[in-house]
Amino acid sequence: MAMNHPIFVLAILCALLALSEYLVKNTPLKHLGSALLVILLGAVFANFRIIPSASNSIPLYDGIFTYVAPLSLFFLLLDVNIKNLKHAGVPMLVMFLLGTTGTLLGVWISLSYLIGPEVFGEWRPVIGGMFAATYTGGGLNFNTVALHYNLMEEGVLYAGSVAVDNIITALWMLVCLVLPAVLQKIKPRQPLAAPQEKVDHQPYDQDSVNLLDFSVLLGLGIFTLFVAGELGEIFKAWGVVVPEILILTTIALLLAQIPQVGALRGARVMGMFGIYLFLVVVGAFCEVTALGAIGALAGQLMLFTTALVIIHAIFTFGVGALLGYDWQLISVASQANIGGSTSALALTESFNRRSLLVPAVLVGTLGNALGSYLGFLIAGIL
Repeated sequence: MAMNHPIFVLAILCALLALSEYLVKNTPLKHLGSALLVILLGAVFANFRIIPSASNSIPLYDGIFTYVAPLSLFFLLLDVNIKNLKHAGVPMLVMFLLGTTGTLLGVWISLSYLIGPEVFGEWRPVIGGMFAATYTGGGLNFNTVALHYNLMEEGVLYAGSVAVDNIITALWMLVCLVLPAVLQKIKPRQPLAAPQEKVDHQPYDQDSVNLLDFSVLLGLGIFTLFVAGELGEIFKAWGVVVPEILILTTIALLLAQIPQVGALRGARVMGMFGIYLFLVVVGAFCEVTALGAIGALAGQLMLFTTALVIIHAIFTFGVGALLGYDWQLISVASQANIGGSTSALALTESFNRRSLLVPAVLVGTLGNALGSYLGFLIAGIL
């Protein structure tokens, strides 16, 4: 179908990015912010079947997740000063581990007290393990557990789990964008920020770029993506599993400390374009219509995951508040749990918290590593 043609879909996605920027700059919707708007627009267009959604995903979406999102991470990290890490690194790690604890509590409480054993039957431990895995470090771990236990054999249950996971992940991104501002009005908190962060750089939408810098940046990013993949395979051959995103992050940080690389113009606007392209696809995967196809089971899955995330949120934000951490830092750590490193990175950019960039990516990578182990642990215990 022409409507699913990748060129047509990419044109629509770019138009949605442009529309969100226009609305933020020229209408009362500026209070929502571009990140929130692109997710909402993606969800609306997908649910009205103007662009493909999760159930009829196209290779373009895979390409955005596989290549555009990591490249965006690379471009944004070129603007990071390593000296700022000490200001946010330890608090972010603490909050991430607390968020992981909140996820495990959410799975246990939801399946023990809200959802009876008869609802998911013999698949109850697997469902618990899958969502413990995915809400520890993002969606990379979801299918690891599902594949091991062959949940795909139960087509309706698997499809429902995927649909609900996509919806809750997108909704939680929206919550994490809005909640810190609400909590800040109720209980103001001073951000944990490096002194250099207050100087900050000009906004990404005022960043300038020329053909030379654009070409160098794009070439560096693509080459680094290639090198990260090759090094990942070499490490794997040596019996050591190192996530490619961690290798890419390390190379980007090293390059960022070279003055000539730091002087290249346009990295932030290129990075933010990629991040917003990623977010609009996240919105497109928020497919409400998919729930209607799986009947009453959809309600039980939605109840389970909603309760799980609410318990995660209460525990994470509650303990974070007792520790005195600021709301944006807590929100980014929670997003690293629920959505993974890329969505946590998008959140730090939306908050304009430069000192949180690297800690967000690193704890997101830690979540990718921990998620599958914790998923199998929960599945075994249940």
